[in-house]
Amino acid sequence: MINNKKIAVFIPAYNTERTIQKTIDAIPRDAVDEIIVVDDGCKDKTAEIVRRNNLHLIQHPHNRGYGAAQKTGYQAALEMGADVVVMVHSDFQYDPTLVKPMAEKVANGEADVCFGSRMHNPGDARRGGMPWWRFAANKALTLLEGAFFKLGLTEYHTGYRAYGRELLARIPFAHNSDNYVFDTEMFAEINLGHFRVAEIPIPTRYSADSQSPNFYKSVEYGLMTLQVIWRFLLHKSGIKSYPQFRIKEKTENN
Repeated sequence: MINNKKIAVFIPAYNTERTIQKTIDAIPRDAVDEIIVVDDGCKDKTAEIVRRNNLHLIQHPHNRGYGAAQKTGYQAALEMGADVVVMVHSDFQYDPTLVKPMAEKVANGEADVCFGSRMHNPGDARRGGMPWWRFAANKALTLLEGAFFKLGLTEYHTGYRAYGRELLARIPFAHNSDNYVFDTEMFAEINLGHFRVAEIPIPTRYSADSQSPNFYKSVEYGLMTLQVIWRFLLHKSGIKSYPQFRIKEKTENN
């Protein structure tokens, strides 16, 4: 717990038997109350490793996608009574030891959501092994998304996120995409809900085990990001309404 808030770590996993154990081992247990792993149709020994660690395992019968894994993980965390949910990728690309400072930003009431940014310190991303084309695309899309979502972030393409309970209860994330653009939709929803945002610098770690989308998938993701921005603008202007952007009113229950 942090500040009497229950902290859950959610790990989306897809065929990461080579890295999931060191990811689990690096999570600071003194601050974390629950660890939830969503096996998104793994065909390797990922689930077996999770069971050996006696963690809360949820298995999809087949691969449903990165966004679908998040839907399952966040819903499970809410049902378990988590006050803060930190997503940690199972490929060890994001440093699990930073779960505590990420969660503290939310648990201490500074923000409703905290993001870990690889772009916070100039040059860190490239030194950490981020491919030049991915770095350029990240910077370009971050500038574009920043112009519309206006969250004051240095990176809009990080997978390291800590969400507060109220935010997850009010955002209808079940209507979000089942793929990578789920994260972009969350930025739009954070803007629409006027949630408070924090960001901390994190190191960049790319290796042969990193599971980021390849070049062609990244192009597809970029196009889908543009589509999300367009729908966000239509929704915000009142021209057309989208279910994922209908933020629930704040109540005593969320």
